[in-house]
Amino acid sequence: MAQVLEFKLPDLGEGLTEAEIVRWLVEVGDVVAVDQPVVEVETAKAMVEVPCPYGGVVTARFGAEGTELPVGAPLLTVAVGETADGRPAGDGSGAGTAAADGARDGASGGREPAAEGSGNVLVGYGTSQAPARRRRVRPAAPAVNGRSRAPEPVRETRPAGTPQAAPGARTGRTAPADGPVPVISPLVRRLARENGLDLRKLAGSGPDGLILRADVEHALRAAGTQDRTETTAATAPAATTTATPAATGGPARSTAGAASVTRVPLRGIRGAVADKLSRSRTEIPDATCWVDADATELMRTRAAMNAAGGPKISVLALLARICTAALARFPELNASVDTGAREIVRYADVHLGFAAQTERGLVVPVVRDAHTRDAESLTAEFARLTEAARAGTLTPGELTGGTFTLNNYGVFGVDGSTPIINHPEAAMLGVGRIVPKPWVHEGELAVRQVVQLSLTFDHRVCDGGTAGGFLRYVADCVEQPAVLLRTV
Repeated sequence: MAQVLEFKLPDLGEGLTEAEIVRWLVEVGDVVAVDQPVVEVETAKAMVEVPCPYGGVVTARFGAEGTELPVGAPLLTVAVGETADGRPAGDGSGAGTAAADGARDGASGGREPAAEGSGNVLVGYGTSQAPARRRRVRPAAPAVNGRSRAPEPVRETRPAGTPQAAPGARTGRTAPADGPVPVISPLVRRLARENGLDLRKLAGSGPDGLILRADVEHALRAAGTQDRTETTAATAPAATTTATPAATGGPARSTAGAASVTRVPLRGIRGAVADKLSRSRTEIPDATCWVDADATELMRTRAAMNAAGGPKISVLALLARICTAALARFPELNASVDTGAREIVRYADVHLGFAAQTERGLVVPVVRDAHTRDAESLTAEFARLTEAARAGTLTPGELTGGTFTLNNYGVFGVDGSTPIINHPEAAMLGVGRIVPKPWVHEGELAVRQVVQLSLTFDHRVCDGGTAGGFLRYVADCVEQPAVLLRTV
């Protein structure tokens, strides 16, 4: 018998609790294979294609394009298994129909049900199995000469109150009449949509007229200023003052502007970051130690490597190599704490997170198996992940699973900071800007390239001696890169 299974919006990682439906990839009546992407959603951090863990026929979709759904809300339902007469679910027109063929495309062949679940019901990405091609189920003909009649087509269903999207339309998304709007970033589209701004009326300042976030924000500021001016002129009363009694001699107190308070909702990436940082400070007894280091030789080494030809090596990549070498010597910091089991979990592999500032806010992409990569490979992977972060195309797998984080806040022109650990990791290394400073070198005062290094660590996984040893080793490698060569 066919069974109708409900597929819910999975946990997309990084503490995100909702996602917006950007584009449906299947329609009601389509045959889908196990792990076939069925919908494209946008979270606060990335655009994600969500695969369905069931194979069968789509019987209902929940939510129009542009609708925001919480994690755990129904996405669609799929009829899986076989009908009472032994045909695959959705086959309403006899053997050899497109539905039966499509169901067999997603199964292992023969009469097995096209309904095996993949088990990938969580993080929003499926197995490496290539999705089977989709076929629409053709409506079956009426019953003739006593033959069974095919089931009626199932209409698309939605939660109560969800607007019905017109055919081909994308709810809440601009559809220009005279060609595509030159916008790439989904963040820019969302910002314009949420504020009722028509992108077709904007002139982009980017290459080839590309509309940037700055263009949208400028237009919103201009519109807000105009609205406030018109409102003030039409309705606002004159500013009033409340004077103290003459006997007190106190100054008059103005009440104008007392209500000029802006409230910014903590949602999307800002809300996710707030929740994660709050959890880190609540659960982790952290401590911070720091040291100044002479980075002159490190910068000379990098210059020599880049002068030799080949791909350019970034400073971040060299710092990452130093971190992985230090974690090999101090594995206590490549860990997390399982509070339920009261155990410290140490990891053999280093999956290195790095903080990246984007238009969406702060994200932490993860370089997998960083300990196996050389400086050239690390440079390339940092560049790839940074570009994906700025474009909003990082996958959940690229945003989760880190075991240690490197935070180069020196790019903001600051010398030092006390990093907040990226929960549930056990430590984060912060790197300030590298600037010329007076420094005693070989017994004499000289101008050297100096950097401040800060290590915040979970005091449950180690004591200060281990943390200090880690940080001192990092500083020694920064000051004398040959130390790294002798220990790897």
